[in-house]
Amino acid sequence: MVQVTPPPETGVHARVDLDALFDPRSVAVVGASDNPEKWGYWLASGALSGRDRRAVHLVNHRGGALDGEPFLPDLASLPVPPEHVVVAVPPHHVRPVVTDGLAAGARCFTVITSGGATAEEERALAELVTARGARLLGPNCMGVVDTTSELRLSWGEFPSGSLGLVSQSGNLALEIGRLLARSGQGFSRFVSLGNQRDIDAADALESLITHGPTRALAAYIEDFRDGRRLAQVLTAAHAAGKPVLLLTVGRSAASGRAAASHTGALVSARATVEAVCRDAGALLLDTAGDLVDTAVYLLAQGVRDRSAGHTAAGRSPHLRSVAVVGDSGGQGALAADAFAAQGLDVPAFAEGTRDAVAEQLPTGAGCGNPVDLAGAGEVDLGNYARVAGTLLHSGDTDAVVLTGYFGDYATANPAQTERECEVAHALADAAVTSGRALVVHTMARDTPALTVLRQRGVPVYERIEQAATAVATAARLTDPPLTLEDPPAPATYRLADGGYENVRELLSSYQLAFPAAEFVTGADEAVEAAEHRTGYPLVLKAMGLAHKTEAGGVALSIADADALRAAFARMKAATGADRYAVEAMATPPYGHELIVGVRRDPSFGPVVMVGIGGVTAELLADTALALAPLTPARARALLLRLRHAPLLTGWRGAPGAHLDAAAAAVCAVARAAVDHPELAELEVNPLLVHPGGAIALDAHGVLDRAGTSPAPVHGVGKEGGGLLVER
Repeated sequence: MVQVTPPPETGVHARVDLDALFDPRSVAVVGASDNPEKWGYWLASGALSGRDRRAVHLVNHRGGALDGEPFLPDLASLPVPPEHVVVAVPPHHVRPVVTDGLAAGARCFTVITSGGATAEEERALAELVTARGARLLGPNCMGVVDTTSELRLSWGEFPSGSLGLVSQSGNLALEIGRLLARSGQGFSRFVSLGNQRDIDAADALESLITHGPTRALAAYIEDFRDGRRLAQVLTAAHAAGKPVLLLTVGRSAASGRAAASHTGALVSARATVEAVCRDAGALLLDTAGDLVDTAVYLLAQGVRDRSAGHTAAGRSPHLRSVAVVGDSGGQGALAADAFAAQGLDVPAFAEGTRDAVAEQLPTGAGCGNPVDLAGAGEVDLGNYARVAGTLLHSGDTDAVVLTGYFGDYATANPAQTERECEVAHALADAAVTSGRALVVHTMARDTPALTVLRQRGVPVYERIEQAATAVATAARLTDPPLTLEDPPAPATYRLADGGYENVRELLSSYQLAFPAAEFVTGADEAVEAAEHRTGYPLVLKAMGLAHKTEAGGVALSIADADALRAAFARMKAATGADRYAVEAMATPPYGHELIVGVRRDPSFGPVVMVGIGGVTAELLADTALALAPLTPARARALLLRLRHAPLLTGWRGAPGAHLDAAAAAVCAVARAAVDHPELAELEVNPLLVHPGGAIALDAHGVLDRAGTSPAPVHGVGKEGGGLLVER
């Protein structure tokens, strides 16, 4: 152990509100242009679209005008101070423009410009801005849009709606916008993060929580910066009734380094984000399409809930089962399969429900689940509402899915438009009065009846798999268990190395049990240790190896002194180790090997992992993650999340492991890692859990490498560097 002095406590950066970002009293676009090929044109024309609400000033030292608004030579020429300055000038002009803006009294800067500045120069720019109490969005961003305050400072079209989007990719935001528009939805706000030198994802998402017109939040994030704060923001959004839909990368990316421990190989950045989303009540999705489909469902439920007098968005009962109503047997059967494949039940109806459905359908129609209308909709459009209403009010399922032709009758016969809209209202009424979800899949697009459904809070999808994915994803929303503790002060000493001897001593101080052991350098010492300390049978381990078994550094069940000397000689020849552990053999009945590890994520801090351990830890990859430290209850829940958890609770009559002892061991490892930030990784493998308790059989630590390089700057999609800017 090495004694160190703990660092002084640092204050939290004071954060001002973002009103000047989203709804400024005045905007100045520096680098404005009348050339549609340049960013300055789109920023200027977007700013001018809101000049009925705010003062708009366009700056270009060459002069000119756009839509009747003259270009002024510089910020000092403005008749009133600019509250929000948009910077679209060549890189070497950015800092002078920001300096002039601060002198003029600006409170917020959106820097579109990318390229030409180093990370250090960007950080210095942010410090210049924040030191004056102002805020900086970017650099290298695509801008900001608030459809509720008529603020459009970005490239591209952004349809109006109720989804707030925060994104590190501009092109992805444009894709999401187009998909939303096709689904009858759009954005309340859009924030392009750029390089996040000041305003980061947590700031932007936090501002959306209190924004009334925003009913759900979405984000695409690659660089999570302060992950712990972000986790708290995600939890706060869930508590406010605003679900968060998150996209990130990393599903297929390799770690890019050789793992120094099993933990390093098993705890990926993606897995950490998955754990944070699960515990914070957010939804981690895979594609822009999945995000939009789920958002459409949740936003529709919010509309319906508000019409029924509820205030929170997306708070309908958790869905576990669905009833399917189809225009044909084929569509109904495929819909049932699609929802079942997503883990939702498509149960048989109660006898009374079947009878009630049969009364409304022709003889021979399918009255089970799925229901086959068998032409009843064509005979009378009202049958759609009557059958769906019967199922919604029956209580047999949590939701009803209507799949097929409804919404398209007026396309072929415009005379049916009014009647089809009446039935759409009746369908929506049934969903509201029943308190259950109604989802419509139709081959139609953008017809009056579908507009009615969307306006009344009934989600509409073009493909049945979209509907199934959206409903199943929304069903994952649960109350988050995340309650992050304040980080403790670091311990007053730091480990000299991460070897077993040192780590064992550390973890023992946290009441983690280990077998009796002595550490030796030669065979004679090993025999003496066995006789006076550990007894036989015993285990011999070579020190200084991360993966001892693979290197021939572990010998089990050594029965006597001769076997010990022989094992020592073989191990010395195989590993060349200078130091060895002689340890009592632990063989409690009904034991199971676990792995408990903590990896220090650069964004989220210490992340604890539990899994099935031993030499097959990486092969089985049965793990569960959470942010450290843990309470005993959360540690126990983590253990029960494993696929092999039935082994721990008692499989086929065998006694279960002592789960409280196992959870306490997990908490001990997690707390030790939190207290010692010098540890990049800390691992116990295996942790032997059994009916009588838990005992650590090996442990390993990896010290943090000094001088870790900063996180890379991300600029993805149609950010400012993609088009010409001018001053």
